[in-house]
Amino acid sequence: MGAALTQRSARGKGLRRRNALTGYTLLAPSLFGVACFLALPVLIIVWLSFQSWDLISPARFVGLANYTSVLGDAVFGNALLVTLAFVVIVIPIQTGLGLLAASFLTRGLPGSIVLRTIYVLPWICAPLALGVVWKWIFAPTGGALNAILGVHIEWLTDPALALPAVCAVVIWTNVGYVTLFFMAGLLNIPPHLLEAARLDGAGPVAVFWRIKLPLLRPTMFFVLVTSVISTFQIFDQVYALTNGGPDRRTDVVANHIYTEAFQTFDLGRASVMAVVLLVILVTITVGQQLYFRRRTTYDLS
Repeated sequence: MGAALTQRSARGKGLRRRNALTGYTLLAPSLFGVACFLALPVLIIVWLSFQSWDLISPARFVGLANYTSVLGDAVFGNALLVTLAFVVIVIPIQTGLGLLAASFLTRGLPGSIVLRTIYVLPWICAPLALGVVWKWIFAPTGGALNAILGVHIEWLTDPALALPAVCAVVIWTNVGYVTLFFMAGLLNIPPHLLEAARLDGAGPVAVFWRIKLPLLRPTMFFVLVTSVISTFQIFDQVYALTNGGPDRRTDVVANHIYTEAFQTFDLGRASVMAVVLLVILVTITVGQQLYFRRRTTYDLS
């Protein structure tokens, strides 16, 4: 009896090992991609942050000098503040518009299918190309927006208007992405829960706030995490529209990193800025995860 149990246990362990080996074998291509295109670049950036390198001369180890220089740089501090302002403007408006659009598009109204396609089109287009188009729209002379309004406004060169104009373009580009995921979340809510709420006398507003919104928290978590990360890393539209100006009012961190690396040719300082941005994003993502962890329901059965 004991020998049989031992033999059965050995077979079970062997089966688990084979299953584990099969699983890791199937994951190997993805793990290779993560290692080569995510982990390795991060390690290289961290290494470069301790070097002085101009892309031509050999890299020279300088220790913490780059960190001291960057963390005490008022221009980089301004870039962080501009990026924070950019995120504070974009994320709430983009999320609210996406949720509002998803609520209407999931009601089965006439033309909803066509509108779903139109909403997503800006998101799947090349951001840099869209930035060029919007730069023409915002042009003070000959621009479509000023022609429609019949005014002459310096949308991209006025320090007070440049950042809101860029924010508007980013919101317009990404709202379809947000709408798409909120639609999926709304359609995944069991109809019997909504019907039970209506039978209990709940109106449309109460159903939305008491039923739909709490059950959308998994979707909200995903949308906020991905949106915050992409907004903190925004570059294409800023580069195409303003390239950081005027008066550095749109000089977001990603644009400043590009300037430091490929115009000033100081890869060490640029790498420190990238490391600081990575730390900020990891901190915010962990904070979001801790906030939503106990406030999220995944089982809707």
